[in-house]
Amino acid sequence: MWRHLNRLLLWSVFSSVTCRKAVLDCEAMKTDEFPSPCLDSKTNVVMKGQNVSMFCSHKNKSLQITYSLFRHKTHLGTQNGKGEPAIFNLSITEAHESGPYKCKAQVYSCSKYSRDFNFTIVDPVTAPVLNITVIQTETHRHITLHCLSVNGSLPINYTFFEKHIAISPAISKYDRESAEFKLTRKNPGEEEEYRCEAKNRLPDYAAYSQTVTTPSTGGDSCPFCLKLLLPGLLLLLLVIILILAFWILPKYKARKAMRNNVPRDCGDTAVEVGIYANIHGKQAKEGSVPEVGSRPCVSTAQDEAEHSQELQYATPVFQEVAPRQQEACDSYKPGYVYSELNF
Repeated sequence: MWRHLNRLLLWSVFSSVTCRKAVLDCEAMKTDEFPSPCLDSKTNVVMKGQNVSMFCSHKNKSLQITYSLFRHKTHLGTQNGKGEPAIFNLSITEAHESGPYKCKAQVYSCSKYSRDFNFTIVDPVTAPVLNITVIQTETHRHITLHCLSVNGSLPINYTFFEKHIAISPAISKYDRESAEFKLTRKNPGEEEEYRCEAKNRLPDYAAYSQTVTTPSTGGDSCPFCLKLLLPGLLLLLLVIILILAFWILPKYKARKAMRNNVPRDCGDTAVEVGIYANIHGKQAKEGSVPEVGSRPCVSTAQDEAEHSQELQYATPVFQEVAPRQQEACDSYKPGYVYSELNF
C-alpha cells in the first residue's frame, strides 16, 4: 500500500515539474531568446509551372522544432527539425499560388509565425528579332542595331554582341519598344556578325536573337554600289530600247509604203513574163525594133513623208547574135540561142 502511494507521489511531482518547464519554455519563447522563424527561397521571381523550394529555419539550434507551412490558411506540410531548416518543395502553376506563405515553428504547445513571403510570377521573354541598318561611306560604316522581344514581362534588358563579345551595356525598356544601339566601324575586309540578348527579372533565363551578318566590303570597294547602279542601268537600257523602237519603226513603215505604191505596169499595157525567144519573135513579126527609150514610162510614188520620187522605165530591146563557139564538154547541150539585152 505504501509502495503504491509512493509511486503516485513521484508521478505527481514529475508531472508538476514537466508542466512548470513547459510554462517556462512558453514564457521564454515570448522573449528574444526564441524569435520568430524565417521563411525564404532561392528566388522570389518565378514563371508558371516552375518548381521552387522554400526553407523554414530558426536561430535556436538546440530545440526540436516542428515546422509547418501555410499558404493563406491552407496547411501545406509539416516537418520536424533540430538545427537544420525544413525544406518544402512546391510547384507554382497558377497566379493565386504566388502567396502569401507563412511558416510556423512550434515547441510543445507554444508556437511562432514567420513573416509573409510572396512570389512574383513573370512571363519569360521570347527570342528577340535583330534588325541592322548600315550607312556606307568611303572609309566607315555607320551601323544602327535594333532589338525587340515581342513577349515577356517588362522591364526587359537588351544587350548587343559582336560575335561573342558584348559591345553595349544593358539597355532597359519599360515599354514594348525596341532597344537601339549605334556604332561606327572602319570598312573591314571580312564579314561582321551581330546578335542581341533579351532578359527580364527571371534569373538564369535569357533569349538570344539569330546571328545577322553584314557583307564584307572587300577592302576599299563599295558593297552597295552594284545595288545602286543596277536600277539605273536597267532604266538606261529601257530608254535606249524605246528610242530605237520609235526611230526605226517610222523608217520601216515608210519603206513598206513605197514598195506598195510602186506600179507594176506602164499605162494600160500589162507586163508579161516570157522567155527571150518569144519576145524576140514578137519584135521580128512587127518588123521594127523600137529605139532605146522610145517608150519611156514615168511613175510617181510618195512615201509617208509626202516626198515625191519620179521613177522611169524603158522597154528592153533584144537582138539576135551569132552563137559563139563553145568548147566541147560532156555537159554542153546544143540548140540554145542567146540574145543581148540593150537599153
